[in-house]
Amino acid sequence: MRIVSAEEVAASLPWLALVDRLGDTFLEGVEAPPRHHHAMHRDDGEATMLLMPAWEPAGYIGMKMVNVFPQNAEQGLPAISGLYVLCEGRHGRPLACIEGSELTRRRTAAASALASRALAREDAESLLMVGTGKLAPMLIEAHAAVRPLRRVRIWGRNPDKAARLAREYADRFDCAAVDDLQAAVGEADIVSCATLSREPLIHGDWLRPGTHLDLVGAFRPDMRESDAECLARGEVFVDTYAGARGEAGDIHQAVDEGRFRFEAIRAELAELLRGEQPGRDAAEAITVFKSVGASLEDLAAAVEVWERLQDKSQGKDPGKDQGKDEETA
Repeated sequence: MRIVSAEEVAASLPWLALVDRLGDTFLEGVEAPPRHHHAMHRDDGEATMLLMPAWEPAGYIGMKMVNVFPQNAEQGLPAISGLYVLCEGRHGRPLACIEGSELTRRRTAAASALASRALAREDAESLLMVGTGKLAPMLIEAHAAVRPLRRVRIWGRNPDKAARLAREYADRFDCAAVDDLQAAVGEADIVSCATLSREPLIHGDWLRPGTHLDLVGAFRPDMRESDAECLARGEVFVDTYAGARGEAGDIHQAVDEGRFRFEAIRAELAELLRGEQPGRDAAEAITVFKSVGASLEDLAAAVEVWERLQDKSQGKDPGKDQGKDEETA
């Protein structure tokens, strides 16, 4: 069994190739039982263990184990860590143990980019990144791979971290940190949120017509990044219905407040990509994509990593999409 490092994962997942792989996997479908979600009470606070299995009907089998420790931020450590075990489908033999944190960040950002490609306006040029954690640069890069971004603004609770992240992208975009979140939301074509917030950060009456709102955090019912007005005003899409009903805090709390109904969700990604449900109604519509993550996405990313590594070991061209991503890197 091969051990695959975070560096190998990053090198094996150019954005456009990963977005396309996710799209193909959503279209084809996999068997994906509900995510196992276990609360762990530690001496320094609450943590979460997630177990996410998935398999193709006649192909690969995989499972991810993730530990979420929000308190790690106080020690300068990533909040999320984990690993992915990929097996072949004929006999169930393990193929690779893949570093899970980089895999998770990249597949999460790629899922948002996949939704953005389907829902954000094609001329979307400005992005507001809300959050400054390890996922934030992934989301900036993934959205930039599918939309012609020129202007990026970054907001975070820690202004110094926001400023540092802005400097990292100053050579690629008109990029700056901001402290007025309301004003920044009102100027953005795409608002992407990746936080562990328990209180609304984005308010629906701040959103201008035509905005695409990408909600990535709030993976538990007691978390939220948006208020109910965002969902009431927006056309709401999710990665999967099961995930939305099980864990999407933004949606659960809006439902509890009587401002939204689960039945009002327009489509899950598979329906949207298959053309079974329409996307954005009009240029001035506000679209909202709420993701909590799906084991399908992990399996797709793990297979992309494995097959690219196999191609590389055999001296094959890893694919023309690599060149496209280098142009946007």
